[in-house]
Amino acid sequence: MIGSSLTFPLVSRRRLIGLAFGSMHGARRGAGSDIAGSRAYVPGDDPHRIDWGSSARLSAAHATDEFIVREYLADEAPRVVVCVDRRPGMSLCRPGLPFLDKAAAADVARTLIAASVAESRGLVGYLELERPEVVGWCPPTSGRREAALVDHALAERSGPDDGITTMFEFLTLHRRQVPSASFVFVLSDLIEPTPLETWEWALDRGWDIVPVVIQDPVWEQGFPDVDRIVLPLQGSDGRLRPVRLGTGESRRWRERHEERLAGLVEGLRSLGIEPVLVSQAEREHVFEAFLTWSGERQAAWGHAA
Repeated sequence: MIGSSLTFPLVSRRRLIGLAFGSMHGARRGAGSDIAGSRAYVPGDDPHRIDWGSSARLSAAHATDEFIVREYLADEAPRVVVCVDRRPGMSLCRPGLPFLDKAAAADVARTLIAASVAESRGLVGYLELERPEVVGWCPPTSGRREAALVDHALAERSGPDDGITTMFEFLTLHRRQVPSASFVFVLSDLIEPTPLETWEWALDRGWDIVPVVIQDPVWEQGFPDVDRIVLPLQGSDGRLRPVRLGTGESRRWRERHEERLAGLVEGLRSLGIEPVLVSQAEREHVFEAFLTWSGERQAAWGHAA
């Protein structure tokens, strides 16, 4: 059983310029563990930073006492914003039905992200739209009070169809709290596609965009063979309606859904965005999905684990 305290590495696409005293490698020189380079010793330097091997070689070459000190990249605290898509399609599943509970999966993902940010000594915020004119916004913070505000009554919310675009536009108004290099996790099924231009526009703001794609593996990533069977299907209004598919319709729907998912992933990766694919609400599955994402980033960007 995976406990709630397990975390995954937050692997940034670029060096951070965030708040000091975090645990992720930054772009500025300072107190840290990642070597940035070396230079000649000047009075006042910490003697513990002297590179004795390099100093001995330089002293031997110049026949004089020369000292070299190492410089390190400062460890920074990442800023993270979790954007939650609250369209009606994200809360269709009723308890007890054999379909993916997307709201529950999104809640597990939020919990794991928050724990991972805390492990990195970073700041986490939340953003979602109750309605087009009502924004639920908690700026990145290390406190727990703000997170509790978002946790309250999540299941009661249903956002607009263009929620992702609207949330990106909202974040541009808060650039001081969400600066360049901030992680922006987008929790959505992305059934209603967000144009690639929107993702590219968000990347131009300098944010590290991470879509968390939450889709039912049977009915949205594929489609079962249910030709000639009467099924109670739930529409976007929450009502159940009996539907009977003709011969070959199941195959056509399956091909359409597989092509939709493949096109989504291919389009995002063409922009350098690596999505996290979630198809179950169990904590073990969501955790493994984030670990896969971290591993792929570490391999692609040359980060150490």
